[in-house]
Amino acid sequence: MREVTLGKSGLRVPAVGFGGIPIQRLSPEESDRVLEEAIERGVRFFDNARIYTDSESKMGRVLPRYRDKIVLATKSFQREGAKVREDLETSLRELRTDRIDLYQCHNIASEAELERALAPGGALETMVKAKEEGKILHIGITGHKPWIVTKALKSFPFETAQFPFNYLETKALEELIPLCKSMNVGTIAMKPVAGGALREVALNLRFIFSSGLDLVIPGMDGIRQVAENLAVLDLPMELTDEEVQRLEAEKKRLGDGFCRRCEYCMPCPKGLNIPFLHLLKAYYFLYDLKDWAWGRLEALPKKYTDCEGCGVCVKRCPYNLDTPKIFRETWKKMAADRGVHE
Repeated sequence: MREVTLGKSGLRVPAVGFGGIPIQRLSPEESDRVLEEAIERGVRFFDNARIYTDSESKMGRVLPRYRDKIVLATKSFQREGAKVREDLETSLRELRTDRIDLYQCHNIASEAELERALAPGGALETMVKAKEEGKILHIGITGHKPWIVTKALKSFPFETAQFPFNYLETKALEELIPLCKSMNVGTIAMKPVAGGALREVALNLRFIFSSGLDLVIPGMDGIRQVAENLAVLDLPMELTDEEVQRLEAEKKRLGDGFCRRCEYCMPCPKGLNIPFLHLLKAYYFLYDLKDWAWGRLEALPKKYTDCEGCGVCVKRCPYNLDTPKIFRETWKKMAADRGVHE
């Protein structure tokens, strides 16, 4: 089985970890079975986040029995130190552990957010203090924008960097991945199958490894998925020309209607959180977290129906996404599914 060391953290694990998003939609008993299967098949890295509703508490039902054999990773979306401390204490309680092996500053999306996290009294000051206390062992960063993660690595001695990487999202190859290698920062690929959009799962995971990344963390909500993902570790990583063509066919199938959440479209003149609305679409139709996504949608001040089709986002998008059309179609499908009259 392919094992990796996550850079200067020294954490050594099998190269396929467990992403914590999908178990939100499972019952506790179903989640128990999937987690036990993952442990049985050799998974040792378990990724989570405070905002993943009950995912931490579900992991906390199973993983403490294997605590000394596994690496626990979780994250805080907060930028202020006091709120990070609250998140950390909650995560420790939910995961039923006295330490987090890898605690990550979650989804730094702008230079302003990075500055807030780095400022006195900010998130990173609190994480360093918690590390001194032994409540966390290593500090990492996650983000969807490679250029922001790159800037963060130059501003703070993060030990790992987690970012989207798959056959559709390879921007990190330009600067971020080489920088991580030069700084001995462990690399973790989130969204390794594009939020479930890619069907050629094994080929895509092998592509990620052949591109030089250390660890992938696909979400898993079934025993079959666990077996399929772990089987990749016994395969050659390099792809044949025929396999590359299959991935190209996947890319063509998905077309241009795939939001990479680069946020070039923001700000919206009408106040819509465009990337988050695209994300809710994915959670609803790809992750099948329908109730969760619907609840988040209802709580938003601006929804799909508030889009007036001004087209500003279309002009800004580097992928030429017709977001107004996508939002109209998304709402039509959601409303029909929920029995809501338009």
